[in-house]
Amino acid sequence: MKIRPTLILALVAALAACSNDAPPADSAAIPAAPDELVPVAAPAADPIDAILAGSHRSDANKARDQYRHPKETLAFFGIQPNMTVIEITPGGGAWYTEILAPYLRDAGSEVAAIWDTGASDAPGYYAKNNEQLATKLASDPAAYDRVALRSFDAKAPAFGEANSADAVVTFRNVHNWTMAGNDGDYFKAVFDVLKPGGVLGVVEHRANAGTSLEATKETGYLTEDYVIGLATAAGFILEEKSEINANANDSKDHPQGVWTLPPSFALKDKDREKYAAIGESDRMTLRFRKPSESADGDASDDTAAQPAAGD
Repeated sequence: MKIRPTLILALVAALAACSNDAPPADSAAIPAAPDELVPVAAPAADPIDAILAGSHRSDANKARDQYRHPKETLAFFGIQPNMTVIEITPGGGAWYTEILAPYLRDAGSEVAAIWDTGASDAPGYYAKNNEQLATKLASDPAAYDRVALRSFDAKAPAFGEANSADAVVTFRNVHNWTMAGNDGDYFKAVFDVLKPGGVLGVVEHRANAGTSLEATKETGYLTEDYVIGLATAAGFILEEKSEINANANDSKDHPQGVWTLPPSFALKDKDREKYAAIGESDRMTLRFRKPSESADGDASDDTAAQPAAGD
């Protein structure tokens, strides 16, 4: 059979194409060089974590972190380690002092504002709390040696030189001021001691909205509206609210008010498991700011609402 030259040429071309597509039998694919790995720095440790776990804190106080959320609360207030912070009446247990004192020790300062016990009619628990606090501070100089104690008259509070503090914090104290009848004086004193732009952080037992002041003031609970009204009447601006310390299980109708709940357990062993299951009180967490001064020395916002009457 006669093969046409054109057919031969076509077959040769096809074979050549196939041979070009196939890799040599002894060749091996060389993997592509991986991209150079760049080390990623680990995030800096938050010093609050080490403080919360520190041996200077009592086990009983550590157990309450689940209710009081100290790390989140201080972050919400904007507390920084280089600030001058006044803590109003820390109490004998010094719960927040255990955290604030070492946190502020190196670059800032903590001032613990305590009652002046010199008045003849000062309640006995003033002296007792002050003694317990002094014992606590002396127990661990490495943590507490730089805490400054500053006494004040409970009937005419003043917390230091005007415009001298970066922040003031108060934890579950406002109801005491209300029961004493001079809560407005406390807020005014806080306003005066803060620098323009300074922060007031408030945590307080929270009554249901619309509850009258008369119905709440002996229970340890106050409405948010009432507390906000006190602060704004003193000149503060409410900057933000937080639900960090909320507790929806708290019905707020307990036989001995807020003291029925832990940690007080005012009823002792009666229904203790019931109240332990509820946990600590429902609490408002509020951040206020003292207005910054304008160039002419006036506050940038000098309007202030009057205290709400617990509605």
